[in-house]
Amino acid sequence: MELSTSSENNKRIAKNTLFLYFRSLLLLFVGLYAGREVLAQLGVSDFGIYNVVGGVIVLFSFIQNAMSSATSRFFTFDLGKGDFEQLKRTFSLSVVIHIFTALLILILGETIGLWFLNTQLNIPNERMGVANFVYQFSVLSACVGILQAPYMVAINAHERMKVYAYFGIVDAVFKLAVVISLGFVSVDKLKFYSVLLFAVYVVMVGFYWVYCRRNFPETHFKWFWDKRMFWERIGFSGWTTLSGISAIAALQGANMLLNVFHGIVANAAYGIMTHVSNAMAQFANNFFAAVNPQITKSYARGDMDYLHSLLFRSIKFSFLMSFALSVPLVLNMDFILNLWLKEVPQYAVVFCQMRVMNWCLYMFFIPNFYAIMATGKIKKFLIIDSILTMQNLIFAYIFFKLGFSPIAVPIIYICVDIFRITFIILFSKTLIKIPIGKFIYKVVFRLFVVVFISLPLPIFFYGNFLANAGVFLILFLPSAMFIGLEANERKKVVEMAKRKLFN
Repeated sequence: MELSTSSENNKRIAKNTLFLYFRSLLLLFVGLYAGREVLAQLGVSDFGIYNVVGGVIVLFSFIQNAMSSATSRFFTFDLGKGDFEQLKRTFSLSVVIHIFTALLILILGETIGLWFLNTQLNIPNERMGVANFVYQFSVLSACVGILQAPYMVAINAHERMKVYAYFGIVDAVFKLAVVISLGFVSVDKLKFYSVLLFAVYVVMVGFYWVYCRRNFPETHFKWFWDKRMFWERIGFSGWTTLSGISAIAALQGANMLLNVFHGIVANAAYGIMTHVSNAMAQFANNFFAAVNPQITKSYARGDMDYLHSLLFRSIKFSFLMSFALSVPLVLNMDFILNLWLKEVPQYAVVFCQMRVMNWCLYMFFIPNFYAIMATGKIKKFLIIDSILTMQNLIFAYIFFKLGFSPIAVPIIYICVDIFRITFIILFSKTLIKIPIGKFIYKVVFRLFVVVFISLPLPIFFYGNFLANAGVFLILFLPSAMFIGLEANERKKVVEMAKRKLFN
């Protein structure tokens, strides 16, 4: 019975992953094209302004992320236990909490955020009025996004990844239409862009709300209040908020420092890096969106053997897929950015190369993070991880004060993430009893050998896309199949490929 359940879960994960990868491929092309056109239509200066002004409100999005993490953990946990009544209470209380959260972000955005925008950022005086206009719609977009979060959580927890993929595609099409429309307006394009993006947020919230109301009875909101449940979730959210603060400080705080020390041209390069990073994140997040519910549900059932197996496999598959995508990107980044963009900002190539490599390393972090979140015992882990993450901002400030170039930022990211990955693996050993020796042999060693075999030779063909990509694939594919994967994993990959090719 357990084998049957495990097999069904694996098939569900594989099916959901395929849906999400179809979504991510489309979003990748749409996102890259949209980024190119936004830069072309707005120009480097306004693109830099939009990137840094949007970054101000992202500083408050850690609250949204914390609330969403708490909602996802408790909703999926209750769903895994099969407690429908508790599930209804969890959802309704989550909506109440998200409403209060949206109001909190509105207050913070109109006080601290507005002060920071007008007194601390390096924006040309003639564009300050436009920057403030864009900022107001960024605040409203953040508030609307918070109200959408509980419904997205419900879809993910029920593993309706087909629906999640379709909604993501619709969202991308709407945003692409917004970008295309920039070429046909005579009004200020930066203002026009921010207003229409806000409209897209509102429309998408309506889609999620209608679908959940029609398909999940527990999402029929009724006012509910339970003091114990509220503080339990706020306590969980408090520690994830701390994690969010450190993560945003590492990304957007560094963006602010780039603005202060190097101006909006550096912000434009950072914005391009963010687009490329988001494209990589689509692949990673879509894979883990299919795995995460199973991680939480397996922990809720107490099935630790399946949890460990799922963690090992998800790290291996996600790393191999990311590595296969990353090497050709890194070795041909100059060519790709010049093909993609009409004007490549200074530092953009190196920024993107470093960020892509960083994402490969991060594949060791994400599955363990979800497993730790599933336990609910997060206080100690998030405090230490937040301290490590904040080193990104501290070292960026120190290096900039010493006169280093903007390239210091992505290098610091990589160094800090190596320490974070080491820490989370050791912490997972204590909390969810991951067998470290087994993990090193079955995952780390096998992946290291694949990298050692497939990476060095293609470097000699740097900049020659056909040569380095061809050599890389010749070395990577057999080493990944016969060294990276075990026999049972290899068999599943071959069977899935046969079904898709011949059925």
